[in-house]
Amino acid sequence: MSFNWVLDSAVAQIPTAGSENVALSFDGRDRLTYRELREKSMRYAQGLRDLGLAEGDRLGLLLYNDPEYLPLCFAAMRLGVILVRLNFRLAPTELEFILNDSGSKALIVHSSLLESVEPIRETIDVETFVVLPDSDRELPPWSLPFDVVRDKPVLEKWLDIGDDHGIALIYTSGTTGLPKGALWNHGNTVGTATLQALKWSFSPRTVALVPGPLYHAGGFEAVTAPALLSHGRAVSLPSGNFSIEHLLDVIRAEGVTDCLLFAFMLNDMLRLDDLEDRVPPSLTHLIIGGDTMMPWTVAEVRKRMPQVRLTQVYGLTEGGAISTTLDDDDFDEQSKSVGRPLPMTEAKVINPYGEPAEVGEVGEIVVRGTGVCAGYWRRPEATEATFVDGWCRTGDLGSVNAEGFLSLGGRAKDMIRSGGENIYPAEVERVLTAHPSVQDCAVVAVPDPKYNEVGCAVIVPVPGSEIDEKALREFCRAQMAAYKIPKYFVAQDELPRNASGKILKYRLRERYENVVSEGSRPAGL
Repeated sequence: MSFNWVLDSAVAQIPTAGSENVALSFDGRDRLTYRELREKSMRYAQGLRDLGLAEGDRLGLLLYNDPEYLPLCFAAMRLGVILVRLNFRLAPTELEFILNDSGSKALIVHSSLLESVEPIRETIDVETFVVLPDSDRELPPWSLPFDVVRDKPVLEKWLDIGDDHGIALIYTSGTTGLPKGALWNHGNTVGTATLQALKWSFSPRTVALVPGPLYHAGGFEAVTAPALLSHGRAVSLPSGNFSIEHLLDVIRAEGVTDCLLFAFMLNDMLRLDDLEDRVPPSLTHLIIGGDTMMPWTVAEVRKRMPQVRLTQVYGLTEGGAISTTLDDDDFDEQSKSVGRPLPMTEAKVINPYGEPAEVGEVGEIVVRGTGVCAGYWRRPEATEATFVDGWCRTGDLGSVNAEGFLSLGGRAKDMIRSGGENIYPAEVERVLTAHPSVQDCAVVAVPDPKYNEVGCAVIVPVPGSEIDEKALREFCRAQMAAYKIPKYFVAQDELPRNASGKILKYRLRERYENVVSEGSRPAGL
């Protein structure tokens, strides 16, 4: 089934109620009913077709969260065009790689993000640049105004899109430091949305808010897509300047029932003195992703927001965004767990030989189900290594107890999970070791009171050199997104290694676990 069914069914099956229900709300304003969303997306689809985009072509979106984001997504879906949803925080060199790797034929970009495109325009294969205005900046002569997409009649003929048609490329870094495009198709998009809607009993009365970026699987595929599939309302917020106070204002204005938050956002919410007065009675469900909640967090929610049930989720882009959930009733007995699989989803732990691990034994987590993506774009070896016999190898370590609850036991790939974003040390290390003053380095996760964990770069300087934090930060900023830059820089004469020469990162994590109290200066971003 195509995800286009979401709009078609809302208008055709329940024309009296469904077509007049609000489908999208941006920041508590800019609302679109299902009928309006379908019509707008069909006009945009005609605009994309007139630009020469056709089935199988890739369209890059370099946009902040915007009222036009989801209409453009549905427009591309209608044509069978594959969206490349780009992280707007990436550096030009990172965008260059992804746009060339994906073979994006066109790019739609916010005008204030043109500075990220201009340095690479001559080195990417993009044929058409369309600028969506969000500033007074004059359009460069090599670009087209958004009017070429917006001012079009409704598309009259379109493809019959099936399960196997690609819908999006979501790029996620690997241990080599080079991003890989996880290919989502209509089948696994509908599948993962259906599983969430079934699990949480979403309906046309559901009003679901996701404050994170729409380019992220945790912005669209998680919670937003199942809300739309259920003919409910999906609410998103603008990018940047996030505040808990504004979030609560929008929750109240929209009558939000279900809200996806990262753990650090919930912690910030619980620090509000007047929280009890600001949470409306409509809010009855908080879905927490990114990191597991601390026991004190659960206790505070139950004390200060007793009408709200909590759900802890675990997943990854390749595995369908959400694979397991820990329900509110299980927090007391399974406080360190990330729960059990979603309906029609399997999760297990395997040992180094690929066999099921014993109860309580730590091994690699693997998942399978209708939400698992189709593989990596043009990466046959990586696809073969990650997707084995229908299972997606997550690279995360965990264990399963006798009751079938999954607990995380670390990350096999040393990934840093900071404020809801994945940071892969290999990618950061590759940049740092290119600096002339750095002889060797390792990047590890250290605790952080706000973001749960952040990066700490342990650097071995070139003999005769000293670590210049400012210079290293500027060097990194030119080649990677700001959130990937380590918060702390420390120097050592050498890095601990085993007999095979592998860096013993667990020793570095132990050594710098209290890096703040040891007086190391944070590397300001």
